[in-house]
Parts: sequence; C-alpha cells; structure tokens
Amino acid sequence: MNVRKFIGATARDALRKVKETLGPDAIILSNRTIPGGVEIMAVAAREMETIVPAPGPLPTTVGPGKEPPVADNDTPVNRHLTASDSILPSASSLAADLSRQPSAIPARPPMPPTSRPGGAATVARPATPADKPAADAVAPALMAEIRSLRRIVEQQLAGFAWGETARAEPVKTEMLRQMLDAGFSPPFTRELLADLPRDLDAGHALAWVKGAADHSLMTLGSENDIVDRGGIYALVGPTGVGKTTTTAKLAARCVLRLGARKLALVTTDGYRIGAHEQLRIYGRILGVSVHLARDADDLRATLIDLQHTHMVLIDTMGMSQRDRLVNEQVAMFGEGNVQPLLLLSATSRGETLDDVVRAYSGLKPAGCILTKVDEATGLAPSLDVIIRQRLRLYYVSNGQRVPEDLHLPNRSYLLHRAFKDLPEASPHRLDGVEPGLLLASAESGAMSTSGGFRG
Repeated sequence: MNVRKFIGATARDALRKVKETLGPDAIILSNRTIPGGVEIMAVAAREMETIVPAPGPLPTTVGPGKEPPVADNDTPVNRHLTASDSILPSASSLAADLSRQPSAIPARPPMPPTSRPGGAATVARPATPADKPAADAVAPALMAEIRSLRRIVEQQLAGFAWGETARAEPVKTEMLRQMLDAGFSPPFTRELLADLPRDLDAGHALAWVKGAADHSLMTLGSENDIVDRGGIYALVGPTGVGKTTTTAKLAARCVLRLGARKLALVTTDGYRIGAHEQLRIYGRILGVSVHLARDADDLRATLIDLQHTHMVLIDTMGMSQRDRLVNEQVAMFGEGNVQPLLLLSATSRGETLDDVVRAYSGLKPAGCILTKVDEATGLAPSLDVIIRQRLRLYYVSNGQRVPEDLHLPNRSYLLHRAFKDLPEASPHRLDGVEPGLLLASAESGAMSTSGGFRG
C-alpha cells in the first residue's frame, strides 16, 4: 500500500494534486488544516483493498496498547486512521474555494473512522448508501458552482445572441430595448414583436408596435358606459387603491346623468374606523341612500330591497391581496348579479399587479379600473398586465376631484404614455447587452405564466 501526503494552500489545491497524482478515483483517508494550508492523506483506488478486505467480518477496533490488525496480505492498517482524524473538517473552506474556481470532480473520500469509548477507533470500511459519504458534504457546493457556471454561460450566450440580433435586426432590437425600458414584461415584449416586419424603419416600427398593442387592449366604449347600462357593481382591490373615491366618482357620474333616485350606495367596509361615514358624506352630498352590509346575508337582503334601483355601487373593504379575507370577499360576491370591478394602481410594479389579479381571479372580474394615472411615471407595467390578463379596462382615474377625474379610456393617450421612451440620462435605461440579459433571465419562468394575449 502506498499512502501519499498532499499539501496545498487550500483544500481545492490539495484535491487537485490528489487527482493529478492518483487519478479521479483516489480515496481520501484524512484531511486536516495545517499552518499555511491543508494536508490530505490519500491512496490510489486500486490499493484500497489492501486497507479494507472484500466482504467479510465487520471491522475490528484498535484499543489502547494493542497492535493494529493486519490484512490478509500482511500489510498493516494505516495508523493515521484515528478518531482524531477528520475526512473533511474544512468543508466550509472547500465550498468557498469551489465558488471561486472552475468546477472539478474531487477524489472520492470514504467514511471517516468513528471513535468509541476508551479511545478505540474503527477501521475504515467501504461506504454504503446509509453511510452518507463525506462527498455529500461537498455536493451542495458543487451544485451551487454548477448553477453559478450555468448562469454565467447563459449570460454570455445572451450577450452574443443580443449582439448578433442587433447586427441582423437593428430596428427590432431597438424596439425591444425601448419596450423593456418603458416597463413592459419580457414575455409580452417578445410576443408583441414576433411578427414585426423586417423592412420598417424605427418610426414606422414604433407605430406598428403601438398598433399591435392597441389591437390587444380591450376597453369600454362610450356606447357601453355602465352608468347607462345600470346593474350592480362591486369595486374591489387592495388597500389604498382608491375604491371609496372611485365609488363616489361613479356615483356622481350617475346622478348627474340620471338623477339621485336611480342610484344606491352600499358599503361592506365595517372594519376601518370612519369608512362607512366617509361614504355617507358622499351620499348626503349627492342625495343618495347609503346602506351597510356586514356579511353575505346582509348584502343579499340589501340587494333584494334595491332590486328595482337602476344602479347599485358597492364599496368594499381594502386589504392586502394576500390576506385570507380576500377569500371571504370572493364568497360574499359569489352569488347574485354582482359584477366585480377590479381596481389597479398605475403606480404599482407589474409583479404586484399580477399578484393582485391572481388573488381576485376567483371573483371573475367584469373589468378593471386603472387608478392613480396622474401619479405614475409610465403606464407600460399596468397596460402590460391588463392585456396579458385579458381584462377589459372600464375607466381611468387621474386625480382626487369628484367626478371630474374619472374618464372612459382614451386609447391613444394610454398607449402614448406606455411607449414613452426613457431619457438618455435615466438610471433605469438599459444599456449595451443589458436588454438581452434581461430577456434571457426571464426566459424560463415568464413564458409559462404570461399566457397569451393576442386577440
């Protein structure tokens, strides 16, 4: 048997020397930190049988004052296999080394010897599945290294692909950059530009892209204004989105057009202090009755009493889209002829808006109202979500005035705001290959959740 000692500045260096000298199947007998580096004791795999005989009795122990057992070929068992030795005591340093250097397959270490009372130690034996070899401690580091390398390769490939596409289709890559800068999601951007003609210049390409988005955007026309149609509408959405103010705007719109007797207001917000009183103030100003429904039974009874009213607007309690009470709200409006209108804030990120839509999907909203348009720097994220989620945009709210700041959607204005390019000096503007990297990072997960939007 030929046990070799290898010393390196790091565990990584020592393992590399083991592999170069004894091959990738070498067996590590011990590993310890020494001044200035790491010491590894190893033996070639072909010589391991001189240490551990093939199937036979369980290993014996080496007690105090006893000679170590001898194998069949009279080769003494390695005296370094003591309970004080450890196969990989510096696993954390090894993981750190692996994260900084290219991946390589380390030599396979066996199970470390275990101590017994009185200082005895068991002789090393072949690892079994139940033994959990010490190499398992390295596996997480290796997997992290592999994932890191994969990300680097994907980024490199994305950069190459972006550069090639920029040379072959400069107009398309410019449209990609502009849409990503504006806040459109990578899945929406890819699909919208999939059919972009190659012979267009930048100006005509932008017009084509706006036309494609306009074709996919569903809005409420003046001939379908819900004030004229009538019905029962519940304004739902997360807290702070402007439900009570928007309810008042719609109420004023109805009163100005049809009169106070055609309208009734209902609130289910019995939790917030003063919430009911706020709607009552609007009701007194408009001359409209206001009703409080504390639960589903109250709401059902109230709507029966108001069944001959032309229009009923229900103001609901604001809550986080992740609150369990959202499910109770879904159950409350699950029956009857209530048509939910989901309010979305134009100041929210696209991921947040997607989360809101998912949370309220059980209500099957009849449409949505986009609020706080005056506070948003751009409308790309909100229009992106509205189009991808196939929501019909009913109204746009752009201020606090009642009822002046509520409008039917102006499609040209909305698309102009959505496709407005960022200034050159903006810190949020993508540069170089960054658009390609953003597309590559979103490639795996975004397409599976984006859904189709082409109408």
